[in-house]
Amino acid sequence: MSASSDFQGVNEGYVLELYDRYRRDPGSVDAATREFFKTWTPPETDREATLRHAGLPAVAASEASDPRRLVGAINLAQSIRLYGHLAAQIDPLGSRPVGDPMLLPDTHGVTEDDLRKLPASLIGGPVADGASTMYEVVERLRDIYCSTTGFDVAHIFVPDERRWLRDVIETRRFQAPADPIDPIALLDRLTQVEAFEHFLHRSFPGKTRFSIEGLDTLVPILDEVIGEAAEAGMRQTFIAMAHRGRLNVMAHVLGKPYGQILAEFKDPVKREHAIDGLQWSGDVKYHLGASRAIAGGEEVDLVISMPPNPSHLEAIDPVLEGMARAAGTDASQRGAPVFNPEAVLPILIHGDAAFPGQGIVAETLNLHRLPGYTTGGTIHIIANNQIGFTTEPIDAASTLYASGLARGFKIPIVHVNADDPEACIAAARMAFAYRARFNRDFLIDLVGYRRYGHNEGDEPAFTQPVMYEKVAAQPTVRQLWAHTLEARGVLPSGRAQEVFDAKMASLQQTLDGLDPHRDLVEPTPVVAAPGTAAQTQTTVSIDRLRALNDSLLTVPPGFTVHRKLSRGRDRRKQLFDDPDARTIDWAAAEDLALASILEDAVPIRLTGRSEEHTSELQSRFGISYAVFCL
Repeated sequence: MSASSDFQGVNEGYVLELYDRYRRDPGSVDAATREFFKTWTPPETDREATLRHAGLPAVAASEASDPRRLVGAINLAQSIRLYGHLAAQIDPLGSRPVGDPMLLPDTHGVTEDDLRKLPASLIGGPVADGASTMYEVVERLRDIYCSTTGFDVAHIFVPDERRWLRDVIETRRFQAPADPIDPIALLDRLTQVEAFEHFLHRSFPGKTRFSIEGLDTLVPILDEVIGEAAEAGMRQTFIAMAHRGRLNVMAHVLGKPYGQILAEFKDPVKREHAIDGLQWSGDVKYHLGASRAIAGGEEVDLVISMPPNPSHLEAIDPVLEGMARAAGTDASQRGAPVFNPEAVLPILIHGDAAFPGQGIVAETLNLHRLPGYTTGGTIHIIANNQIGFTTEPIDAASTLYASGLARGFKIPIVHVNADDPEACIAAARMAFAYRARFNRDFLIDLVGYRRYGHNEGDEPAFTQPVMYEKVAAQPTVRQLWAHTLEARGVLPSGRAQEVFDAKMASLQQTLDGLDPHRDLVEPTPVVAAPGTAAQTQTTVSIDRLRALNDSLLTVPPGFTVHRKLSRGRDRRKQLFDDPDARTIDWAAAEDLALASILEDAVPIRLTGRSEEHTSELQSRFGISYAVFCL
């Protein structure tokens, strides 16, 4: 046994319990402990001072310091941190949270009365600051972890990441009002999102648009992430998504003009294009891509790009990661290209059925931390409308959440109610901050609903009558936020509807003045002039080829070539000895072609080549020969 000053928390409680046993029956403790207690004075005054400081009555050691109660209270607090998301109200339609017995005091052998008698100092961290009792601490933890945001981070094992996540969660660093948002600007943004969808629904009935309604806060989330990227001085942000909400994101995040989108809805007779016999026609409007530049930090513009994507396919995921890797790689200097994760930010927006259902998602995630493939962290957003075409989650995935796959890759997950704009903004800020600090992926599971059928033309109540009875009665997030601001006294009553009506009138004015044949700008592919390839100078002098061949056949000191390869290499030594030879084998031609490109300081990335080959070529030419397949 050591000095009494060494006993703290649960240890102190355990020692006090042993001492109580010793006083009642010295034979109930072992001989060494009996000897210790003969000369030991219990720190009664210290304990009483602690209780007084905590505002607790001075109770007997066996009651206030009962280790079972202490451990139970601590375990309850820890369980809320780990499993609180199971009790969070993340469904805007109000379905009952899953819940878990681990979140109940009785499971841990404590009562609320016990919690009121135990000091808050049992739990460390900011959540205990200013609290007197464990009851206050537990209530704070419930408010943080069981609200409209569920923090699903128990699978994160790296100590630095765990500490950072707990700190930002429990200090609410990214939540209003600690990090205030502009409530009126947010309302204006939600008004733009909703009015655009309402106008399309009214003006083009029956037209497919895959509306964002029910997940409107996706746009403010993207605004927040992109704004953080611009302030951080990033050069490019890439967004990949399927068709759900794509038109709204293109209009409000990528700045595609309303007139262009409305002209596409007019369905004019499209011109057939032809250049040198090549013909093409435009894709449907909710598959197209877009790009824009916005002012960023340090006088660097941030370019936001969304590549075209057919239908709901997640096949765009690795394509976008490859674009981000290429855009963030500096190959302007001789030597190995350098990837800078601070230059680019990839954002992948997934469907809630597609994320667990399409294998390309897992394949892409499997590459995300490999040195040759990493993009410095991707922000994933699951646009979770809780229904895959007509299928409920219980029939679509074997995991509790659509995001379950991400757990295996140790990616932090935040489940957030799409009808709580402040919580959504906080999740976006947290996602970007985590990515910026750790260069790791982060996932936001944005839980909302789908207001209409899959393509606005089908009737969802045929297959989901109960769910769509709730949807029909659910106010929009814009209406909910407007009511919140009115209740806070920030917004005069009726003002939100006036702004909405004005936006609808502005869209109508744009449509009325539209000439589809004038305003529809169809993309025109750039086709090279005939004979361009034949006229391009690609030849390499025979002397240079000899030198390259000699270099390719040179091995580093101490390196032994496998005997089965030696014969072929010996033939390569006589490659240029025959002046009448007019052919060369394919392997030699490929080696020489790649060597000439590398010698010109142009990096090459191919898949399936070994690191040993990389090292060999780098030692010969001082240039990286890397591996890439995205």
